[in-house]
Amino acid sequence: MSGTQTFLLSQRDTPRVESKNQPVLACEDNLVFMRQFSDEAVTLVVTSPPYNLGKNYENKTSIDAYLETQERVIAECVRLLHRRGSLCWQVGNYVEQGEIVPLDVMLYPVFRAHGLKLRNRIIWHFGHGLHCTKRLSGRYETISWWTRSDQYTWNLDAIRVPAKYPGKRYFKGPNVGKLSGNPKGKNPSDVWDFPNVKNNHPEKTIHPCQFPVELVERLVLAMTDVGDVVLDPYMGVGSSIIAALMHDRMAYGCDIVPEYVDVARQRVRECHAGVLRTRPMGKPIYDPNQSNGGH
Repeated sequence: MSGTQTFLLSQRDTPRVESKNQPVLACEDNLVFMRQFSDEAVTLVVTSPPYNLGKNYENKTSIDAYLETQERVIAECVRLLHRRGSLCWQVGNYVEQGEIVPLDVMLYPVFRAHGLKLRNRIIWHFGHGLHCTKRLSGRYETISWWTRSDQYTWNLDAIRVPAKYPGKRYFKGPNVGKLSGNPKGKNPSDVWDFPNVKNNHPEKTIHPCQFPVELVERLVLAMTDVGDVVLDPYMGVGSSIIAALMHDRMAYGCDIVPEYVDVARQRVRECHAGVLRTRPMGKPIYDPNQSNGGH
């Protein structure tokens, strides 16, 4: 899907631009924003919608009303998704009076009703968060990776991680003496360890629940090619936009909170200027038991 794309984009918020490294960011309702796109125009939809927890960027509703809203947004995302494209929906748990509701499970039938195929339920593990007193403290969220068909963009080599035993070789059989693993590294599996963005994280902004850029980078590298289109319909402060720009993808996003859109635009300017602070992909998780935290 690489190459020039045709879009019908609003001129009200951000002028249309032709450069693939210049994103289009809008302070606009996501349904209004997405309805201006052509069918099958997007290679990767990657987003983290509100969890209906009553954060300052959302209005808490009943779980049924929340799911109805999500259904409308998902339907529009599916319309935009290219036949070789991927959709990654990152959510946590909705909590009501101490009972948790796993939102990815609740949304599974919605995606399946559109004919999408679930490729992975990725577990994003992080070390810090709210400390619970009446249940175990939550330290993971999920990314549901869906595709439209069996023919989808997939670049495993771009996201391989160092092997645990890089020099390991077969000790018997027809391949004796040869390397037993891929010399480029191993598959990162479906459990990912990335620090969440707290106050000591280099990417911290005014948003209380922002994506770490390195998490989205892995999705962008694996599921798109250079020049492809990445869309985030719940953009927040633009971490998905940054991840796309860092790897020469076209980026489009929207949010209804003006302050978040302003921050996203500032981060894009800093990215273009080469001064944006991000946590590098592949940097080890800080370990206080090691010298310099293992860094």
